[in-house]
Amino acid sequence: MTAWQVWSAEANDEDALVTLESASFGARSWGENSVRESFHVPGVAILMAGRNRQQPIGFLIWRDLGGEAEILSLGVAPDTQRSGVGQMLLNGFIDQARQTHTDRLFLEVDEGNVAACALYQQAGFTQSGLRKSYYRDGANAVMMQLVL
Repeated sequence: MTAWQVWSAEANDEDALVTLESASFGARSWGENSVRESFHVPGVAILMAGRNRQQPIGFLIWRDLGGEAEILSLGVAPDTQRSGVGQMLLNGFIDQARQTHTDRLFLEVDEGNVAACALYQQAGFTQSGLRKSYYRDGANAVMMQLVL
């Protein structure tokens, strides 16, 4: 079993996050500028994971909303998906949220992304709504939440 590490991203992780986010989402990527801006938005935090800080293979971007927290994006490099990295990042995020006394976590996920929906359900998230045609390609987003 591979020993993955999770760390809070810093400015020197910016280029790696841009590359990783693009590889993870392809046409649905936020784009380089938006990914870079996430390092400078108040309340936004980024977790990264990999074998070491020089080889990140996963990330989770989230926003602290004071009592609530929103997962903005979670991605894993395509060649390492389903390796447990996404679950490890999600667990790290949930642990951080509990430490900051956050009451509720929420997110939107493409209803067609069965693996992601299953990951969130396994962590205890439940469906709280549906946003029709939420994504640029017309796909619906399932709204999910976890009450801590």
